[in-house]
Amino acid sequence: MDVSLNLVNVAFCLVFSVSILWDVLKKRRGEGGDNQFLDRVSLSLFTKVTVLLNFVISLSYFGFYLREIWIFETASTQPIFSAVAWFFACILAFFSLTRVPKEWPLVLVIWWGFSATFDSVLVVFFLLHRFEFLEIPKFLPKANVIDFASLPLCVVLCFNAIHNNIAKKTTDFSEPLLETRLENSVENSSDPFSSAGIWSQLTFMWLNPLFKKGHCEKLELEDVPPIPPSESADEASSLLEESLRRRQKNQTTSMPNAIRINTTASYIGPLLITSFVNFLSADDENSKWHHGMILALIFFTAKCVESLSQRQWYFGAHRIGIRVRAALMALIYKKSLSIKYGGTSSGKIINYVNVDVERIGDFCWYFHGIWLLPVQVTFALVILYKNLGAAPSFAALFTTIFVMISNTPLANMQESLHTKIMEAKDSRIKATSETLKSMRVLKLHSWESKFLKKLLHLRETERGYLKKYLYTSSAVAFLFWASPTLVSVVTFTVCVVVGTPLTSGTVLSALATFRILQEPIYNLPELISMIAQTKVSIDRVQSFITCEDQKKSAHYHASTAVPGFAIEIDASEFSWQNGDAKTRPSLKITEKLKIKKGSKVAVCGSVGSGKTSFLCSILDEIPRISGPRIKTCGSKAFVPQSAWIQTGTIRDNVLFGKEMNRLLYEDVVEACALNHDIEMWADGDLCVVGERGVNLSGGQKQRIQMARALYSNSDVYLLDDPFSAVDAHTGAHMFKKCLMQLLHEKTVVYVTHQLEFLDASDLVLVMKDGRIVESGKYQDLISNPDGELIRQMAAHSKSLDQVNPPKCISSSKSYHQPKQIEVTEVKFIDLSRSSRVSERNLHEETESGRVKWHVYATFITCAYKGGLVPLILLCQIFFQLLQMVSNYWIAWGSEKDENVTKKNLIVIFALLSGGSSLFILGRAVLLSTIAIETAQRLFLGMITSVFRAPLSFFDSTPSSRILNRSSTDQSIVDTDIPYRLAGLAFALIQLLSIVVLMSQVAWQVFFLFVVVFAVSAWYQAYYITTARELARMVPIQQAPILQHFSESITGATIIRSFNQEHRFWKTNTDLINDYSRVAFHNSGTMEWLCVRINFLFNLVFFLLLVILVSLPRSTIDPSMAGLAATYGLSLNVLQAWVIWNLCNVENKMISVERILQFSGIESEAPLLVEESRPEKEWPLNGRIEVENLHIQYNPALPTVLRGITCTFPSKKKIGIVGRTGSGKSTLIQALFRVVEPSQGRILIDGVDISKIGLQDLRSRLSIIPQDPILFQGTLRTNLDPLQEHSDHEIWEVLRKCHLAENVKQDERLLDAPVAEDGENWSVGQRQLVCLARVLLQRRRILVLDEATASVDTATDNLIQKTIREETNGCTVLTVAHRIPTVVDNDLVLVLGEGKVVEYESPAELLGDVNSAFSRLVMEFLRRSSTNDNYE
Repeated sequence: MDVSLNLVNVAFCLVFSVSILWDVLKKRRGEGGDNQFLDRVSLSLFTKVTVLLNFVISLSYFGFYLREIWIFETASTQPIFSAVAWFFACILAFFSLTRVPKEWPLVLVIWWGFSATFDSVLVVFFLLHRFEFLEIPKFLPKANVIDFASLPLCVVLCFNAIHNNIAKKTTDFSEPLLETRLENSVENSSDPFSSAGIWSQLTFMWLNPLFKKGHCEKLELEDVPPIPPSESADEASSLLEESLRRRQKNQTTSMPNAIRINTTASYIGPLLITSFVNFLSADDENSKWHHGMILALIFFTAKCVESLSQRQWYFGAHRIGIRVRAALMALIYKKSLSIKYGGTSSGKIINYVNVDVERIGDFCWYFHGIWLLPVQVTFALVILYKNLGAAPSFAALFTTIFVMISNTPLANMQESLHTKIMEAKDSRIKATSETLKSMRVLKLHSWESKFLKKLLHLRETERGYLKKYLYTSSAVAFLFWASPTLVSVVTFTVCVVVGTPLTSGTVLSALATFRILQEPIYNLPELISMIAQTKVSIDRVQSFITCEDQKKSAHYHASTAVPGFAIEIDASEFSWQNGDAKTRPSLKITEKLKIKKGSKVAVCGSVGSGKTSFLCSILDEIPRISGPRIKTCGSKAFVPQSAWIQTGTIRDNVLFGKEMNRLLYEDVVEACALNHDIEMWADGDLCVVGERGVNLSGGQKQRIQMARALYSNSDVYLLDDPFSAVDAHTGAHMFKKCLMQLLHEKTVVYVTHQLEFLDASDLVLVMKDGRIVESGKYQDLISNPDGELIRQMAAHSKSLDQVNPPKCISSSKSYHQPKQIEVTEVKFIDLSRSSRVSERNLHEETESGRVKWHVYATFITCAYKGGLVPLILLCQIFFQLLQMVSNYWIAWGSEKDENVTKKNLIVIFALLSGGSSLFILGRAVLLSTIAIETAQRLFLGMITSVFRAPLSFFDSTPSSRILNRSSTDQSIVDTDIPYRLAGLAFALIQLLSIVVLMSQVAWQVFFLFVVVFAVSAWYQAYYITTARELARMVPIQQAPILQHFSESITGATIIRSFNQEHRFWKTNTDLINDYSRVAFHNSGTMEWLCVRINFLFNLVFFLLLVILVSLPRSTIDPSMAGLAATYGLSLNVLQAWVIWNLCNVENKMISVERILQFSGIESEAPLLVEESRPEKEWPLNGRIEVENLHIQYNPALPTVLRGITCTFPSKKKIGIVGRTGSGKSTLIQALFRVVEPSQGRILIDGVDISKIGLQDLRSRLSIIPQDPILFQGTLRTNLDPLQEHSDHEIWEVLRKCHLAENVKQDERLLDAPVAEDGENWSVGQRQLVCLARVLLQRRRILVLDEATASVDTATDNLIQKTIREETNGCTVLTVAHRIPTVVDNDLVLVLGEGKVVEYESPAELLGDVNSAFSRLVMEFLRRSSTNDNYE
């Protein structure tokens, strides 16, 4: 009867568990409102007593059970089952307090009624028997003291339940709206998870529609349902912010309940294994058959409850992880957008998101292990105490504690090593990010090999720490795999010493307990490792969120200027080196300055005079040392000198979040000279631009961001030299249309080096050395002969004097010429390819279908050609074999006292167990060795391939994709995939060994396994079509987040100046929600599969037990059968581990697939061609011959250069001019072999450049590109990256480039720091550094591509003089918009539509009135005339 009653108790436990989970899930869907309910509703005394009575009855049964054990050393299992059932009833009663319809659940009322009735029957029969009226029937147990005590309590519970529920119905009409609201909130939820029922959520049936869709067709993002509101980035980040403020949790979760149920259910098996083995060992064949069946049923029920609760546990952990990731990514974005004054590098922030946030999210898996471990150890000790007694139990406890403590130094070492790994990874990612941004310059200078070595050196440092970390992890893994063996050896030895009788049942029960205990102990190294890693990551993120606050400016209160004035500036000082006493202020304003509304203020000055700093001070984007905040009135728009373009359409960049106003839009496009470009693009203004506007020219980017500012219709406009990147005619057009017409009534502060634009201003500010040295109206300033402006005007006039227009050209003719010449600022290539290339940019190409076998093969054979893999598998097989043999030995030997002495029993068991541990050590070390080598080979393959890729690859591939592979995917390969793949192989070996063992005991089970494996394979195939695509979507949806991060950090100043923070935050949360949506359903699909296959394996285990119960006792070896049952207990966990690893391996292998994608990029021509290497001194003369050159970027695109034939004589200076799109840039690219000719050739000193290696070619040429690129480091490393020159030579070129004085202002001189992208240097200074870098190289052929566009005229004149002097014996090719730059050259090449229009000396061409060059000169002179009327 005990067994029948136990079954009833188990059934109620199961129903209670389901009810508790349902209550929790309902409560969570109600958005945590129940906590507030408990706070504000006063509970009646009856209600409190009800919950307390359940707990008291549970405690009473448990105490009675312990008393029986203590006194009689044996006890019926009925009290412990009753105690557990009452405990679950107590939990359910507690959760029922928060129900809005205040009534007790029906199942609870039935339980109370059943208990009261059953106790009454027991008590009545006991009393009747006591007074000898009748005998107690055999089917009823004898009443005990607890039955007597609990009867009145149960009656009270029944009374309370009836009273409460009836009372509820009488007042039901009073609160109908609340219930309706809760029901409607569930019904109106758009996501399938929130609207799913309890059974659907338990079995993950809510995912069925998604699986059906994924099975029929390839899943796209639109097919994935939305996430629950609680997982959204907005909700999660606001919760995290609130909890950070309050330092407390304010949300409950069902996870601890699921974990508690799972832990309890998992220990029912070891608890009953003794009873089962004793049953099989009994001589009676028939009397207890039903007893065995009931045990089998309890095993099956416990395993099912364990499986369901485990799946809820794991899915809950994933959900929390997704929520944490969303919250942290959102907060990091918010912080990075608000940090001013340079802040943290984008590479570091991307690493926070890529690595640290992922790790903190993953920690949610391990968090509950911290409190769960002692609970599991306690459960194990209770079972050991019941089976073996006190001494062995304490021996097991102390051994376990000893093993855990001995791991402390290893854990500390792991934490230290992981910190160093993260620091090394930060450095590598930062360097990679900077290198990718500068790849064009590196390739043109042939420096990519040097920078690749730098990256490889950084990776080598990281690899050194990684190697130590993985070998430490091997030691930890060995220690904890060996620990159950050590615990079992010590425990059984103590049993022998103290004389505790060992039977087959007690031994197997202990081994089953150790096996379950092995999981938390095995997880402990990972738990400790994760705690260490997560602590590092949390510290890093916390450091970013808190410490960077010091750099963040005080909250900006909109300081309003005096009425009638737009800007009011008081005496104040500003410095980029905030708090650095060594450096003087970057900007010092000594007098009060008021700028009226509608004024036009021009700011001019030499390079590095503080013009940009002045604009930044108005924007509050430079640290203020002293003085009050600058007051501004109204909204602001900022156009920086270095253009910032977002990935997206041209229209999106211009509108910048505002609604379309067609009339204003057309005016803006026309004013910025964009209409002709838009007409020529295939998709018009819907043409998509790539990352950082890679497929736009510098002029286009400048005009697009100018259009963005104009369309914003702001009150104050701050323009930082917007005309430097455009040619003469376009600059004049933009100045007239934009500043003088569209912005006629607006306040405009514009920096310019074009002094011809000064007279149109109301106020001119002349800057020098960070101070305003002159201010006033233009006419007043030029009347001062000793003024700074006059000095600069003199330089401007000198520049104009170099251009001598032909006398015969009348002014009347020249003024209508421009009407015939349309000016467009677009590279020729971009007119045909921009939309096509960039559309590909936005949508990452992905593989589809199953991860190909060659990916697995490449990964496995990457290290040592796969030679160590068989050794690792052999180690695992021997480990498993020795484990089973040792377990069978001690189970069998404990029953054979006459044949095996206790000493031999323990010694052989210890030797077998020790042998298995040695194989584990070998396995761990070999696996770490393979992991290190494989990760390094894959990294080298990818990074080498990327560095050898042509420049077109970098134009069409956002750097975020490369960075994602270099950080996230590489991290997964470094520390994850090898262990996942090995874990799968190890779990399969274990599973197959259990199948063999169980088939050996009962051969019929083998056929059941065949069926189950077939069904599992079908489920797996059905599952993987959906799961694979979801797994692929995860990194694909992560890449846009990183790209948005990177873009936003770069353009943070612009975003803040336009007050667009909220829109960018919204975009970021939408991107995070898309990522969370995919990750949420990806984790759910795995649990969907595990629930189903778990049930199948539980069923096989149940049928095995039924077969064992049904077989004749004579045909069964109880020890072997018990061993099979013991291993069968871990069958569902092992099977889930196999499935989880199987799915995870394929999902994680996508990282390898992505790395291999970038390992097979089509390379440029070889760096060196040994059989065709030029002489060491080549080129001696620098003569360049272009013969019938045809260039086509793509066979599908039109020809860009069409049969160009010309010769650039040696040691001459040749200017290359022409309308934008004429082919100037393409000709230069052909010279450097950035593009290869489809026909024709280029000879340098008679050598065909297509026959030699790229390094030999590019290392003999020099180029100063239009966009000046500086690298993070020191000034010395920027000037001389290859470290080939002395300090004396460096100072010499600095003097020639007029940089020496600037450099001497910093005490660190050549070791002065250069920030990321050279942000602490002005654009003009950066161009001068690039010029100095080239002059230092002293090459025979020099190409200047708009090299002085961002410097003032005076500096430009000095630079041109320097170039003329220093390149006396060189061939110089100059691509320029400034006519004075090329007018004194020996020859001028005029290109048009990819052909040579004119090629003569400037004097010859200027002598011809109708020449194209003459027309360009006249345009420049007209624009440069300070008497032009722009009104």
